[in-house]
Amino acid sequence: MTPVPRSALLLGLAGLIPFFWGAVSQLLPVLGDWGTGVLGPRFVGPYVSLSYGTVILAFMSGVLWGFATRATGAVATSGYLLSVVPALWAFFFVGGGPVSAAIWLATGFVGLLGLDALFWRQGLAPDWWMRLRLLLTAGVLLSLAVPALT
Repeated sequence: MTPVPRSALLLGLAGLIPFFWGAVSQLLPVLGDWGTGVLGPRFVGPYVSLSYGTVILAFMSGVLWGFATRATGAVATSGYLLSVVPALWAFFFVGGGPVSAAIWLATGFVGLLGLDALFWRQGLAPDWWMRLRLLLTAGVLLSLAVPALT
């Protein structure tokens, strides 16, 4: 197996920053207050984690769609159908209060990991894909545990 390309790894890890910032700014009120004053209330605590997570889930639908373009026939058709599931999941299920939204969003990321594995097993994703996705999904789930459990 080839290693995860450095640029993909670094950009993926950088993509965790809003998730971690949301969790930390929720757990540390002084940091949340500072962030609210500097960035605005939309960019701290569960608000940033949940809105950014919704965007990322939809973005990942686009990534899966791109993988589906590498297939043909029935595999392509099922790939296109499955690729829209994360975006639709976010649209229909992520809402309400922060606790339920975090739980639904976390569930969506677990489901996305299953789709990642399917596309990877079909040879549509790079061979390093699951190593990257496992790492990033773990970070996302860890950070979403904060609004889900507090």
